[in-house]
Amino acid sequence: MGEPVYIDALGPAGPYRSRERQPLTALSGAQIGEISQVPALYVRRTFAAMRGSAVMPGAERLAALTKAADLYLDATIGGLDPDGYAQLVSTASGVPLAVVRQSVEWVADVLRSQRRTLELAMPRGAVGDWRAPQTLAGSAVWTRRGDLFAVHAAGNTPAVHGLWPEALAMGYKVAVRPSAREPFTAFRLVSALRDAGFPPAAVTLLPSDYAVADVIIAEADYAIVYGGQDVVDKYRANPHVLTQGPGRSKILVTADVDWREKIDIIAGSVSHLGGTACTCATAVLVEGDPEPLAQALAVTLGRIPSLAADDPEAILTVQPTESAVEVDRYLHTVAADARPVLGGDTIVDELPSGGSVLRPAVHLVDSSTAPQLNVELPFPCVWVGPWHPDDGIAPLRDSLVLTAMTTRSDLIDDLLDEPSITNLYLGDNATVWLRPGIPHDGYLAEFLMRTKGMIRTGV
Repeated sequence: MGEPVYIDALGPAGPYRSRERQPLTALSGAQIGEISQVPALYVRRTFAAMRGSAVMPGAERLAALTKAADLYLDATIGGLDPDGYAQLVSTASGVPLAVVRQSVEWVADVLRSQRRTLELAMPRGAVGDWRAPQTLAGSAVWTRRGDLFAVHAAGNTPAVHGLWPEALAMGYKVAVRPSAREPFTAFRLVSALRDAGFPPAAVTLLPSDYAVADVIIAEADYAIVYGGQDVVDKYRANPHVLTQGPGRSKILVTADVDWREKIDIIAGSVSHLGGTACTCATAVLVEGDPEPLAQALAVTLGRIPSLAADDPEAILTVQPTESAVEVDRYLHTVAADARPVLGGDTIVDELPSGGSVLRPAVHLVDSSTAPQLNVELPFPCVWVGPWHPDDGIAPLRDSLVLTAMTTRSDLIDDLLDEPSITNLYLGDNATVWLRPGIPHDGYLAEFLMRTKGMIRTGV
């Protein structure tokens, strides 16, 4: 890998290399660098400086976000050019190189789209500036609920960093705690934002251990955290924390639709981004016999080759072999009485270059209430089962995305009205479809902004 990589904290006064550091490793286990671990005192001092700093004017924020997109894509940052950065992410995290590059493009698109996103998220009856003519007769002004937003970033793909920059567009100061597995994207993006014009006190990088991570959450005004069900449960009762946990995204195919024409869409929903995204389909429910669909899906997914993460054609995620074996062992446990159609023997395919590919798995369950339908794993793993209209929408609840392949308008109405289905896609749209400006888990502004009534006369 050449020279060691150091991920320093990026505080209000500039880079900070702490005495406490943790190793950064490649999939082979070889150390490739170190990441600083800031103490709680540093966090508190950073937050005090951030709170005391001025808020950039809105037009300047949007211009800086657009400039940051170009820097993030093309600049040499921290000694890494765009290719070196992408290779490093792939080598360290096992995310396929093509997925890294696709994710990087997505983040840049999001940065450039912030003006439009804010316009879409703002209530139609509100204005963004109290000087607008509407406030003369009385109007609503869109304002922040707080000042400081903390991000506990995930490391599954760089695409997870496409959400939090919206907070900068709204005028929040943002503190990012990067993933220890893949801190390179957070470091590159925060650096690009600073180089584009955001003051150091407006956006900081605070790598830390878990104890200090709790301090970051506790002392910010609002926060977003990524993780499994345990993380969701930990913060469920905290109204100041937005959790991004398991998506449990699903596909429903009713009898009025020929699934044979949709098999590529279904397979793409399962395998996109190596099956690691929360929008990847983990359950497919079929009106009628689900086995033919499961068999066809297994054939399609089984054709995906096992390749090293840095191979340009790679789709599947690579993990250290020990970690992959643990995932395989867990899969066999939770599968229980589900019938394997693909991946029943093992999902671990060890590579000569180091690490193991997580191969796809397809299992059949015999009921729409089978517990496996709510199991989400970090690779292309899908549970296929039967659905009957008498089952109603209960088996489809708690889905980040539901793709409904149906022409039944009454069913669509019911699905749209179900609060626990966050996004509803119809027809030939994969669960992983997303565009800048389209809400993911609602607009982030729904969480961070509010309206204030205002009228002004003689001002």
